[in-house]
Amino acid sequence: MTDTRSTLPSPLGPLPTLIFSSRWLQLPLYLGLIIAQCVYVFLFVKELLHLITDANTLSEQGIMLIVLGLIDVVMISNLLVMVIVGGYETFVSRLRLEGHPDQPEWLSHVNASVLKVKLAMAIIGISSIHLLKTFIEAGTVGSGLPLCGTPDALVAAVQAAEFAAANAGAMATKVCTSTTADGVVWQTVIHCVFILSAIGIAWTDKLMHPAKPAAAH
Repeated sequence: MTDTRSTLPSPLGPLPTLIFSSRWLQLPLYLGLIIAQCVYVFLFVKELLHLITDANTLSEQGIMLIVLGLIDVVMISNLLVMVIVGGYETFVSRLRLEGHPDQPEWLSHVNASVLKVKLAMAIIGISSIHLLKTFIEAGTVGSGLPLCGTPDALVAAVQAAEFAAANAGAMATKVCTSTTADGVVWQTVIHCVFILSAIGIAWTDKLMHPAKPAAAH
């Protein structure tokens, strides 16, 4: 008969128990991220209503930018889910989702290294959306449009509103730009740094956890 007493965990002392229980201090952080997820849902609905109600007046470029903004919100929301679920499972407590039909495929083998690589890839995806939006707006660089937020941009916005009021049904035109040549260059450089960082993280993880050789048949 097998002695089951040897398989039972030994009781922890007061200090180890306190240190190990301190992981629950992260619980409010993950609850805060859930609230942030709700804020992003509200932002998505607001932008979607803006797209629907102004579809007749928006230009093709304007519609494309709003759609890219919606995709950006979705990708950030996916990143939040990955951090909330994976982080809680890794650092706080088991979710015990084994056998659940909706269990994420990556959650069965998640650890700190895997979560770090997946977060790096998600950040690259978000940065790619922002860079694509910048490239779309790059056509306004050198077009003479004022920089958004400047007094010239406010004057152009007033003139555009007066023109739209005098010409009902006129298509909305872009009155300012938030993109500069230096901004495009620096955003491209930052995106490349994100890619190099993700490659470095993945390579480091590969060195620390080399693949096991396949068993010979």
